[in-house]
Amino acid sequence: MELQLHGKRAFVSGSTQGIGYAIASALTAEGVDVIVNGRDAARVETAVERLRREHPGSEPEGRVADFGEPEQVARLLDGLADVDILVNNVGLFGLAPFASIDDDEWARYLEVNVMSGVRLSRRLLDGMLERGWGRIVFIGSESGVNVPADMVHYGVTKAAMLALGNGLAKLTRGTDVTVNTVLGGPTYSDGVAATVGAIADAQALPADAVKQAIIGQNRTTLLERFLAPAEIANLVTYLASPLASATNGAALRADGGVLTGML
Repeated sequence: MELQLHGKRAFVSGSTQGIGYAIASALTAEGVDVIVNGRDAARVETAVERLRREHPGSEPEGRVADFGEPEQVARLLDGLADVDILVNNVGLFGLAPFASIDDDEWARYLEVNVMSGVRLSRRLLDGMLERGWGRIVFIGSESGVNVPADMVHYGVTKAAMLALGNGLAKLTRGTDVTVNTVLGGPTYSDGVAATVGAIADAQALPADAVKQAIIGQNRTTLLERFLAPAEIANLVTYLASPLASATNGAALRADGGVLTGML
């Protein structure tokens, strides 16, 4: 299927690895000029070079910014212009007992997971509206709909992201700009793989056995496996394309069947 994306320009926050990198790669494969972002300059450059190797002829760029540092975000925003596709992917994730999460940690999660999307969308949405075309995609989570007891802070920020996308979509009425959210499920990202590896080493078990034991505890996944980052990226790439023109203000599931209700 030709997604009609050649020549578009995209910014993907938090895209040096995992889901973010998979999205950057999928967009690049469709002829999009992608701007990769991360906190570490070396890792950004590595991601850019990897994209160039995987997609000969492509010209990805890199922008270094830590979304937990407003000053760095301000410098990043000053250098962004004429972005057609914004993918708000960057986010913090972690397990913690609710009573142990202090105000500073709540503020840190809100700063990165929510305010990153606020600031990027505020900078780029008006330009999309003026040019007459654009896409904003938020990378949410099923945890924003069914908030886990051991990740309340994470789930709350993902619920706020869902609300943000819904509200922004209403600003695009009657235009060819759309705003949508993808609700991902348990995904075997680089971070999850590192955690699984550490547990496997500590328990002297094969990594695959630990991986299966973890996902086996999730009784609601219909796939009965972790998602691959590329499976999230496939849906994001479609939503970023002109072919998804009739989808706006939506929360679309790529969760492997974790959210098993009717809606």
